[in-house]
Amino acid sequence: MASNERLRADRIFDAAPPELFFILSAVAQYTGAIVAVRLFDDISPATVAWLRVLSAAFILLAFSARSSHARWSRRDLYWVAAFGASTALMNMFFYLAIDRLPLGKGVTIEFIGPITVAALRTRSARNTVALLCAAVGVVVLGGVELGNEPLGLVFILLASVMWAGYIVMGSRVALADRGVSGLGLGLLFGGILITPFAAGDAVPAFSSGKILFGCILVGLLSNAIGYGIDQSTLRRIPIRRFSVMLALLPVCAAIFGFAFLDQSPSLLDLVGMTFVLVGVAVQERDETDRHHEVVETT
Repeated sequence: MASNERLRADRIFDAAPPELFFILSAVAQYTGAIVAVRLFDDISPATVAWLRVLSAAFILLAFSARSSHARWSRRDLYWVAAFGASTALMNMFFYLAIDRLPLGKGVTIEFIGPITVAALRTRSARNTVALLCAAVGVVVLGGVELGNEPLGLVFILLASVMWAGYIVMGSRVALADRGVSGLGLGLLFGGILITPFAAGDAVPAFSSGKILFGCILVGLLSNAIGYGIDQSTLRRIPIRRFSVMLALLPVCAAIFGFAFLDQSPSLLDLVGMTFVLVGVAVQERDETDRHHEVVETT
């Protein structure tokens, strides 16, 4: 009976459009981001990221403890460790950035990582145009912040590089098809890796049940649920399509920032975001055009 229910659930999941799961992932991740921003008044952003990563690791490992999977090979564990390192560093740099930058603007600048991955996966004139549009958008957004908060820009660009690593290495981990156990192991490794940079402000968190619960909630929403959905999606679609569809995230982040953090984007901000999203739209048409060409040839 249980196997039939699982099979039915798998069929529903496979039939649903990937965009739906991206939206669910975005809602979980940026709900967590809203909670995290409010925690920055009590503990440092790096400490919030550290507790987020570790709490998500323990949740996922506990969830997958009863699952029976093949043993991890040494090569598999290398990929898991690299994935966890890039994910933990991405989380830490991202929180350090949004402590200085508006959420929507930060995610839009960070998006240069995924669109670069997408462009490198398919070489064409249209992808070059897409990259140029995205680059212009980043320059517009980054140039606005350069005079006011250069460190925020540095942190978000570092997060962008780590985001690209999260996509490429996350796909390898997802294709191992061990559920969320790979994600849990990776986050545990990543959490240990960033401990020297983030644990210094941990005393207030462990001495306050409210703060600790908030960090655990962030880990559950942003990593365990958000990244868990990403792992499932990466098993269904190619890296390139996944990278292009991540364009939904800057839009969701801007909406969340406006609705919950009173962060209203300026006209110039909207222009920069538009350039980034135009780059994504160009790539999406390129993928669709090639698909039609294949169908017509067949």
